[in-house]
Amino acid sequence: MTPALSRRRFLGGAAALGAATAAGAALATTSESTASAGAPRAAAAGGKGVSATSFQGAGAALTDVGASWYYNWASGTGDVTRPEGVEFVPMIWGADSVNADDLGKAAREGEQLLGFNEPDMAGQANMPASRALELWPQLEGTGMRLGAPAVAYGADQPGSWFEQFMSGANDRGLRVDFIPLHWYGADFGPDAVDHLRGYLEATHERWNKPIWLTEYALTDFTGSSPRYPSEGEQTAFVSAVVPMLNSLDFVERHAWFTLSTEASPTGLHSGGALNATGRAYRDAPA
Repeated sequence: MTPALSRRRFLGGAAALGAATAAGAALATTSESTASAGAPRAAAAGGKGVSATSFQGAGAALTDVGASWYYNWASGTGDVTRPEGVEFVPMIWGADSVNADDLGKAAREGEQLLGFNEPDMAGQANMPASRALELWPQLEGTGMRLGAPAVAYGADQPGSWFEQFMSGANDRGLRVDFIPLHWYGADFGPDAVDHLRGYLEATHERWNKPIWLTEYALTDFTGSSPRYPSEGEQTAFVSAVVPMLNSLDFVERHAWFTLSTEASPTGLHSGGALNATGRAYRDAPA
C-alpha cells in the first residue's frame, strides 16, 4: 500500500541532529562487524531514483525523469512497467507481506530488498521492534542485499524504535546491509539542505552503514494538515539537494517522494508530463 498523506506525521529529520553517544558508537562498531557478516555483495549504486505509484505512463515517466532505480512499496513492480536499464527494488512493506508469495516475488524481481515501511508509525507498517526482529530472518532468507526497516524519524537517536531494532539485530546476529531513511523538511528556505545533511551524517556516524534516502521532499507536517512549499521553493531545493547527496560517499541512493502527483503535491509528474519539480529533478546530476 502506498503511503497516504493523511496517515503521516512530522518526520523530524531536520530536528534530529547531534553526534552519537559513546554507547551508540560502540554498538555501531559491533553491529558493523556482526550483523553484516555473510552479506551479499553490494550491487552497484544507482544514485538518483524515485518512489513510483501506478498511473498511466508511469514507465515512460521513469525514463523522462532520469531515474536509475525505483520502488513502489511492494514486492513486485505490478502495473508500473520497468523501463530498460532502470532497476526495480522490491519492498516487504509490513508483517502481512512476510509470506512465501511476496518473498519469492521480491527475489525474482530484484537483487536488493527494502525492509518494513515506517514500522514506528500507527498508519504504516506499525509493529514493535521485537516483532520486526522475529520476522527478519525470513527477509534474510531471500539471500538479497537487505535494507533495514525505514523509520519515519529518529534513526540517529538513543532509545528510538530504530535503536531497539539495531540493538536486537546485533544481539541476534541478524544481517542489515544498509539503512533506508525518510525525511521531510518543514523549513522551506536554503537551510533545508543542511538540515537533511545533518540527519544523514548523524545517522551514518551512529551506525556506520551505507544509507539510502528512500523518501524525501519539502513538506511541513507539524500542523493539523500538511503545508507545502511553493513551486519555486521546491525546485530550488531539488537543484541544491541532489548535488549535496552526491557529495556524501556513504549515501548510495536517494528517491524523491514521489513520481506521481496522485500521491502528493510534491509529485514530479502532472498533466501527462514532468512538472517544474520533475524537470529540476531530471536536470540535477545523476
